[in-house]
Amino acid sequence: MELTVPVSGGEVWADDTGGDGSPVVLLHPGVGDSRIWDPVLPKLTEHHRVIRYDVRGYGRSPKPTVPYSLRDDLAAVLDHFGLCSVPLVGCSMGGGTAMSLALAAPERVTALVLICPGVTGYPWPREPEIEAEYEALVKAGDVEELVAFGLREWAAAGADESAVAQLRAAAPAWLTEDEYQRMDPPAFDRLHELDTPTVVMVGDLDRPPLIECNEQVAARIPGCRLVEMSGVDHLPPLRVPDQVADTVLAYCGANLV
Repeated sequence: MELTVPVSGGEVWADDTGGDGSPVVLLHPGVGDSRIWDPVLPKLTEHHRVIRYDVRGYGRSPKPTVPYSLRDDLAAVLDHFGLCSVPLVGCSMGGGTAMSLALAAPERVTALVLICPGVTGYPWPREPEIEAEYEALVKAGDVEELVAFGLREWAAAGADESAVAQLRAAAPAWLTEDEYQRMDPPAFDRLHELDTPTVVMVGDLDRPPLIECNEQVAARIPGCRLVEMSGVDHLPPLRVPDQVADTVLAYCGANLV
C-alpha cells in the first residue's frame, strides 16, 4: 500500500507491503530512491512485512521546504507505522541513517544490515577535483550532468538502464541537500557503543575511500560481520539482489519482533 507519511515540516512517500510477517524497514541510498529495493522485494515479502520510503526530494517524495534530519524523519516513519523496535536495512546514505538512529535510540533497532554505508563523522579524504566538479554541477542545476557524474563515480559495474533510472531519481535531490538537509550527529567515533547485531556489506568495485570506510565501520562495531561482494559497485540491491535478500533474511530473521 502506497501512502504519504507526515514528517516535521513536510511529508514523504512510503510503501507498506502489509502481511502477517515481521516488519523490516528498507532505507535507500543517496544515489537512488526506494525503487532500488524492487529486485530484493520478492524474496523478502515471502516472509516479512516490508516498509520503505523515499527521503525528502528523492523519487516520489516532495522537495523539502524546511530544514530536516534524516534520523528524525526515520523515527517519524517508524512512529507512523507503530514500529517500536525493528530491523533496519540501509544502503549508503540509508545505512548512515540506520546507524544514527541505533545510537540515538538503541531500543528501536533490533538488527542492522548496512550495505556500503556512509557514516557521519568519518574522516573522508579530500578529493578536490571531484568535489569541485560536483559543486559546480549542483550550482548550475545541471541534472543530466549530475546523473552522468553519479554513474561515473558510483556505477563501476555498468551504466545499465536500472542504474541510470536510480541516478535520475536521486540527482534532483542533490540540488537542495546543502540548503535543507541537516547532518545528524557524528557517529563514527561512537560505533563501539552499538550492541545491535550488525552486518556490513561492501562491493569490491565501490570507490576505494568507501571500501576503506566500510572496513573501519565493521572493525569498530562489536561483533560485526563484514561481507565482501565480488564484482559489485555502490548499487548492490541492483547488482546482487539475491545475495542482499538472503543476507537480510539470514541475519535479521532471528532478531525480528
